[in-house]
Amino acid sequence: MSVNENYQRAKKDYEKWGIDVDQVLEKLKSVPISIHCWQGDDIGGFETNQQELSGGIDVTGNYPGKATTPKELRGDLEKALSLIPGKHRVNLHAIYGETAGKVVERDQLEPKHFQNWVNWAKEHGLGLDFNPTLFSHPKADDGLTLSHPDKEVRDFWIRHCIASRKIAAYFGAELGTPALTNIWIPDGYKDIPSDRLTPRKRLKDSLDEIFKVEIDEKYNIDAVESKLFGIGSEAYVVGSHEFYMGYALKNNKLCLLDTGHYHPTEVVSNKISAMLLYSDKLALHVSRPVRWDSDHVVILDDELREIGLEIVRNDALDKVMIGLDFFDASINRVAAWTIGTRNMIKALLYAMLVPNDYLKQLQEEGNFTERLALMEEFKTYPFGAIWDYYCEQTGVPVREAWLEDIQSYEKEVLSKR
Repeated sequence: MSVNENYQRAKKDYEKWGIDVDQVLEKLKSVPISIHCWQGDDIGGFETNQQELSGGIDVTGNYPGKATTPKELRGDLEKALSLIPGKHRVNLHAIYGETAGKVVERDQLEPKHFQNWVNWAKEHGLGLDFNPTLFSHPKADDGLTLSHPDKEVRDFWIRHCIASRKIAAYFGAELGTPALTNIWIPDGYKDIPSDRLTPRKRLKDSLDEIFKVEIDEKYNIDAVESKLFGIGSEAYVVGSHEFYMGYALKNNKLCLLDTGHYHPTEVVSNKISAMLLYSDKLALHVSRPVRWDSDHVVILDDELREIGLEIVRNDALDKVMIGLDFFDASINRVAAWTIGTRNMIKALLYAMLVPNDYLKQLQEEGNFTERLALMEEFKTYPFGAIWDYYCEQTGVPVREAWLEDIQSYEKEVLSKR
């Protein structure tokens, strides 16, 4: 039976519940996922004075074919995007600028250092997002940046974040879609601190200085990201969830939730509805923690489906800015992008093919038996037939056929690096 025939049969199952599948697929096409560039080169970047990875971040594996130049990285992204349905975005870190072989300190970065990325994004109809890079740098060697006791160090990182926001605003103006600029810092202590408050006061003051420079939200949207712990900051992180949630709400910034940045039994899906009551928008970095913030490639597990459901059932597709953040060097890096992004889209599609309004009604009526029964039955509805059709209609390989493209690309391109 053809993909279309399977689709037409599956459609009827969903239509019984008032779900317009054709409309669902049209809506899904309009949801962009921000794909992180750093999966392609193990967060190395292209600084002339490239530093060793630091900041409590670790990438494991040495699979051949890592991108070593901006051109290679963009080529790898193009290959991944050709295998992923829909139109999406690319998320850059400041270390991915191109300075023509000159050493340019991070607080001196300008839009011109990212012009090739902008030209490429225009060519492919992509939006760009941005992140200042407050790690892998001599001024972050002691694990402190915006909360550093030394004002000179703090000021350097403040200037870097301001420069990054201006670069992102340039992206927004040139590409006609606002860039999300997300600030994450590694600041914290390995052992129990004697003073938790003072570093947080310094971080707050630094953020205030950064955001004093007003930038039109038409071009740039600011976000701040928390973390529970990192390598070298096991006992205390300055920018905790509570710190950034309070700061974001008070200062009208987005709070970015990373799925790996919480206690192992704490899930981001449960936070989305609570935070949307008080925030017009949220941002996500979707990853997969295994025992810790290990940033494994996203799979279609229970938590990813719950994230999709929370976004969709709460009519928040235009309120939650979805980005990815994983880096696995033990497998083909282009395949990692493809697997993770396709799974994020699958989670949204799955959620859009559930009779969410009816299930809400059952809960309000206290009919928990039918609610549970239907929630379980829909897990085995012919969702895969809808996904296959969506892939075919958007011109990307159906099911595992994309693996052949990756294998050919590895043989013809990656293996020759």
